[in-house]
Amino acid sequence: MITRIKELRARSDMMQEDLAKLVDVRRETIVFLEKGKYNPSLKLAYDISRILHSRIEEVFLFEELMVE
Repeated sequence: MITRIKELRARSDMMQEDLAKLVDVRRETIVFLEKGKYNPSLKLAYDISRILHSRIEEVFLFEELMVE
């Protein structure tokens, strides 16, 4: 999975810790998400997308959906 969390977070001038607090997870969870090493629950994906003012599919890019 590829994420655009870091890019979208930067647009909002938001630190990893800020996003973590807003979605009630540890900063390390955001680090793992940004590196594509953690698959979020649907609720976490929704919460992150809402905070970043983006649709889930704009934040989380699943490789199998990118193959044509």
